[in-house]
Amino acid sequence: MRVGVLHPGEMGVTVLESLVENDVSATWVKGGRSESTVQRASSIPSVDTLEELVDFVETIISVCPPSAALEVALNIFNRGFKGIYVDANAISPLESRKVAELFGTAFVDGGIIGPPAKEAGTTRIYLSGVRSREVVDLFKVGPLEAIALSESSDPEEITAASALKMAYAGFSKGSSALLLAVNAFARKSGVLQALHKEWEISAPGLVRRSQNTAAGISRKAWRFGAEMDFISKSFDEKNLPPEFHQGASSLYKALEDFKDQPPAELTALLEALSRTD
Repeated sequence: MRVGVLHPGEMGVTVLESLVENDVSATWVKGGRSESTVQRASSIPSVDTLEELVDFVETIISVCPPSAALEVALNIFNRGFKGIYVDANAISPLESRKVAELFGTAFVDGGIIGPPAKEAGTTRIYLSGVRSREVVDLFKVGPLEAIALSESSDPEEITAASALKMAYAGFSKGSSALLLAVNAFARKSGVLQALHKEWEISAPGLVRRSQNTAAGISRKAWRFGAEMDFISKSFDEKNLPPEFHQGASSLYKALEDFKDQPPAELTALLEALSRTD
């Protein structure tokens, strides 16, 4: 099977590499990509335009910033693509259903949990939709494990992968935002040092976790705001409080200046958050 990946960022390039490891004919679109993307995926054959990709491949896997997922899907649909379309982005089930309406039974919903897939056992792509099993078969070996949650055509079950991603990220990235917010509040209140001393007594590990969280998310926080927005909408759709993740969205958007920078220390993030109103 010939498969195209849009777009090979840090996660997307490992999806490409996993496909190649499975002897799949994988490619990506070079035109319009940044120099860092071109260098990152240089070992894998590319095409110059979306039109070339649509004409060549039988399956497309979209791995892009959540805010761009629907636009990317529309660009592919408007070019007449008839193959399997996998949306592997961190979007809400409601947003995923909008993409499903474009591609019908050829749509497969996806959600990636874990870091870029470099080691076995770290990263999984969950899939749902009528043709999800065909996508699972593309990843039989290698570090990226593919798991089919559902092969049903039921509208709720089609978007099971997105629902799982929203639940998982709702805690993992939501709790990271809360931890940073608590540190920022303590800093603005002049009690950060006292808080950290108390944590070392009553909650050992939280200071180190705060520091590791800052370093781990600083350069990626620009993507998390939109993801938190989708989680908030997903909660609201199920009559659960959306405010938790609305706040997390605001916090992550305040850290957008750290995009593509080296990992930042906790103090740098707290300074940035202290500048917000």
